[in-house]
Amino acid sequence: MALPKEVKERIIQEYRRHEKDTGSPEVQIAILTEKINRLTEHLKKHKKDIHSRRGLIAMIHARRKHLEYLREKDYQRYLEVVKKLGLKVK
Repeated sequence: MALPKEVKERIIQEYRRHEKDTGSPEVQIAILTEKINRLTEHLKKHKKDIHSRRGLIAMIHARRKHLEYLREKDYQRYLEVVKKLGLKVK
């Protein structure tokens, strides 16, 4: 499930580090979180949608990898993103 263009642009505006930033870990984590939340809602209604469930697991894994990278590179930025998105801290 793709995000609407307006939603993705809003997320990028909120989490970017500089004017042309679209690929920093913060932006990628925020976009993945939004996709995960939307797909979770979809799966609550469609419990037997196994293919989407597999995609959800892949997105969760990708977000975890981005979070681990950010935690190792800059712990303060990691804490800010986790707090802003309301994620659990390890």
